[in-house]
Amino acid sequence: MAPKGSALPLLRPAGDPSDEELSRVFFALSDPVRRTILARLGDEPLLVSELAAPFAISLQAVSRHIQVLVRAGLVRQERSGRISRCSLDAGPIYAAAVWLNRYSKYWQQQFDALAVALEDIEQHRAAGSKARPARARRRVRQR
Repeated sequence: MAPKGSALPLLRPAGDPSDEELSRVFFALSDPVRRTILARLGDEPLLVSELAAPFAISLQAVSRHIQVLVRAGLVRQERSGRISRCSLDAGPIYAAAVWLNRYSKYWQQQFDALAVALEDIEQHRAAGSKARPARARRRVRQR
């Protein structure tokens, strides 16, 4: 039992990322340049200069984005002299996806409610078209 007045630590399942790790991953993913870099690294490791090529920003700016990705654990950098090759490490993205998946039950409830509402709308439309004879429907349209 914990002493009076002390806060109990939050229990975290084994292998669960810390709040700091998740924050770094989500911060890294919050920028479109960094997401594009990750997408390009999904195919193969690339040099920093190759990663920078499609962007209208400086090589230094791209390097700063890469450092954010490295700190988040999403990119590994291997240096050989002045040459730096980057590769993707998708582990932290997987950990973030697992964390997000905990909330999928809430999304599923919303999708289920939407499905019920759409079914009700379809039933009302079907019942409405059967209730009035064709001549009555034509008169309503002519008015």
